[in-house]
Formats: sequence, C-alpha cells, structure tokens
Amino acid sequence: MIVRIMGEGQVKLADSHFAELNKLDDDLLAEMESGDGESFRRTLDALLEAVRRLGEPLPDDALEPSELILPAPDATLDEVKEMLSGKGLIPG
Repeated sequence: MIVRIMGEGQVKLADSHFAELNKLDDDLLAEMESGDGESFRRTLDALLEAVRRLGEPLPDDALEPSELILPAPDATLDEVKEMLSGKGLIPG
C-alpha cells in the first residue's frame, strides 16, 4: 500500500504493518473525540514515525496513487478532524 504523509512524500508499506498502525489510529480518534490536544499530538507523532520506520520511502519524483493520506506532522487537531471519515485515518 502507498501512503502519503502530507508535506513529506510517499511511503510503501506492507499490509502486515496495519495492525500496529490501526492501534495508533484508534488511539488518535479517541483523543480527538475527547479533545485531548496533548495526547493527540503525541499519538499523531507516533503514527507518522511508525509509517516512516516501517515503510520504504518512494523517490521524490515517483507519483504513485496514494491509497492512504495522513496529515502533515504539524497538523492541528481541528485540521485532522476535517480529514476524518468518522472511522479514523486508516481504514479497517
């Protein structure tokens, strides 16, 4: 799966990593619903770091269709709320 982190680029991730990412996504959704900005920031950072660590960066000139788009590292809680479909950032 190709994942885009807004403002950074694309990463290729194996489907086997989605259980770990879904846990962070669930935590992020709960923190957003409760309005816990400090925990939201920590979890967003952890989610993006996990994608970077587990994925293989694509070259900057690669333009693959992204199956998943994650917010920029400096995105606010309100900006991320606007991105959500109500089920988190990561499907499943």
